[in-house]
Amino acid sequence: MAAPSPLSYWLASAPAFTGGAEGGVDGSADVAIIGGGFTGLSAALALAKRGARVVLLEKGRVVGEASGRNGGQCNNGTAQDYGALSARFGKDIAKAYYRAHCDAVDTVERLAREEGIDCDFNRCGRMKLAAKPAHYDKLVRAHDLLAAEVDQNVRLVPPDRIRDEVGSDAFHGGLIQTTSAQVHPARFGMGLAEAAARAGALIYEQADVSDFQREPQGWRVTSSRGTVTAKQLLVATGGAPAVGPFGFFRRRIVSVGSFIIATQPLDDALIDRLLPGRRNYVTSKNIGNYFRLTPDNRLIFGGRARFAISDPRSDAKSGLILEAAMAEMFPALKGVGIDHVWGGMVDLTADRLPRAGETDGLYYSMGYSGHGVQMATYMGQQMARVISGEPGANPWAGLDWPSVPGHFGKPWFLPLVGLWYKWQDVIH
Repeated sequence: MAAPSPLSYWLASAPAFTGGAEGGVDGSADVAIIGGGFTGLSAALALAKRGARVVLLEKGRVVGEASGRNGGQCNNGTAQDYGALSARFGKDIAKAYYRAHCDAVDTVERLAREEGIDCDFNRCGRMKLAAKPAHYDKLVRAHDLLAAEVDQNVRLVPPDRIRDEVGSDAFHGGLIQTTSAQVHPARFGMGLAEAAARAGALIYEQADVSDFQREPQGWRVTSSRGTVTAKQLLVATGGAPAVGPFGFFRRRIVSVGSFIIATQPLDDALIDRLLPGRRNYVTSKNIGNYFRLTPDNRLIFGGRARFAISDPRSDAKSGLILEAAMAEMFPALKGVGIDHVWGGMVDLTADRLPRAGETDGLYYSMGYSGHGVQMATYMGQQMARVISGEPGANPWAGLDWPSVPGHFGKPWFLPLVGLWYKWQDVIH
């Protein structure tokens, strides 16, 4: 049997981007954008459609990092528990944050429709699976609060009906958010890139930004393909690069590896037995798993198999851990062929809420904490409005963003964090 490909299944099955700018970077722009993932591409599209001259600089290839390496889930709901948000910020702000995530899913659907992007967008719903009986009790409380205050599109699956949804003995009920969706993230991202280029944005791949400096009329941005001066600058890099002029963000974002396997196509009869609802799924443990099916019947199965960064060695080790976890959860899948094993980096803030705004004239949006498919796309649109003079378009305005104590870019503490979460999964 051939070894699995280390390339993301999404990137391997997406068309190449054909609209990249040729030649060197030179001249001026209204807005320069650093980063060619969902945030940067969405912002470039929106700004170009407003008539702005946009130059986007991407270190590698567009959609090549987190935007093309995730689990393909496009879910409503926040990374934090709604009840915890309400306790911290009050009901009004908690509702606004929750609804921003719902608007984000709608934004992905709208852009796919308006730009004619073939990305398999599908409102399948997301199911959170209780890994322990006590976890179902928490899901019941979460359901009741959500239904009463902010989201009628939720329903419970009690323990005695769990096999109607998932053919596994590992779970004790679940909570479904019915309007969550699936998307082929790399096809969606490539479609955004092509749409932005059609609208007039100049998108430079292999343009590693080494410096940006404030000037009287804006910014001077230096890249490996040349220099551009811009009136305004948006940093949309996700996690801050290890080197370069991104120190402010480097101390505030913790990037941790998330790892994924893709099986060979499965028989319809087996899928009907194991995952008849064909939804998005996420387990309730801190170190849990997420999974979904593709239109060609592959199971995409991921998780934080190891608290480590993503690199070829770590990806391969994590793939074996994920394969074992999948077989334990679904014994019928033991020995099934694995076609792809890959990893990517999830950019976390300390409280798992996104951060977006402006610091010393520099605009930014990042830290989506596992909800980047939808939130990054949404925030690209919103930051385009902010840059165009609508500060109220930023739902995260006003959130403080202190640096992480002891964190200067290299996440030396990840193994300790992993041990802490493993212990929490044991005792709770």
